[in-house]
Amino acid sequence: MNPPPAIAHPPYRGRLAPSPTGYLHLGHARTFWVAQERARAQGGKLVLRNEDLDSTRFQMGFVGAMLEDLRWFGIEWSEGPDVGGPYAPYNQSERMDFYRGALETLRAGNFIYPCTCSRKDIQAATRAPHANDDGEPIYPGTCRENRNSETGIRKCSWRFRVPDEKTIAFIDQNVGERKFVAGKDFGDFIVWRGDGVPAYQLACVVDDAAMGITEVVRGADLLVSTARQILLYRALGLPVPDFFHCELMLDETGVRLAKRHDALSLRQLSAAGRSPAELRRSWSHCG
Repeated sequence: MNPPPAIAHPPYRGRLAPSPTGYLHLGHARTFWVAQERARAQGGKLVLRNEDLDSTRFQMGFVGAMLEDLRWFGIEWSEGPDVGGPYAPYNQSERMDFYRGALETLRAGNFIYPCTCSRKDIQAATRAPHANDDGEPIYPGTCRENRNSETGIRKCSWRFRVPDEKTIAFIDQNVGERKFVAGKDFGDFIVWRGDGVPAYQLACVVDDAAMGITEVVRGADLLVSTARQILLYRALGLPVPDFFHCELMLDETGVRLAKRHDALSLRQLSAAGRSPAELRRSWSHCG
């Protein structure tokens, strides 16, 4: 008897997805370096996507700085806003038609509902202080019963209805099996903001699927977001990629690095005469 044919896996495609809301820091660099090394090990492609949807924080000057700092650190990509590629455009601000199409699919499938609650409303009524890991308040379900009479007169967002008590499990390529319970570890989440912009969860899923990303490498603070995004992949009928979540880099006080840590930004480290090779030698394993 002949053996069954081998299952053909798609070529490896990883991605970098920085937001131009500040200067990149050493924590970003470590995660992006891991993404690059994993793509190289698989003989795959690395895609750069500019996640410039947040108009309240985005600054044009940070886009050029982002590209310069990544190149200085030794990160290379084969597709992106500066080099083009078969899945252009690579600026999220130019991909609104993709997101609107996904929103209509979710609305037609009754996966989402309009929500008129403000963040202040949610914090006042929430049944839990925040979701696991990422500080996102768990939505109390105020607008689950569609209040159509209010959506015409009040600005509304669109919120994904999670299947309460359902366990979302996945095998992370770095930290192993993770399980999150919908309605307990995270609640109904926004996919479209009241200002007419897609939320991170929806834009990320739509773009990773459209660009053929096979593995998402990112920080461990997004583990809960992975559970949310798996629900979106399923609702949209899209293939779910693999995930590799890196341990977060902390400062000397034990606080995770953020863009406010100017002294550890790649721009400041470069100006101080530090070299990428020297900085990489100080790293422990990502996991």
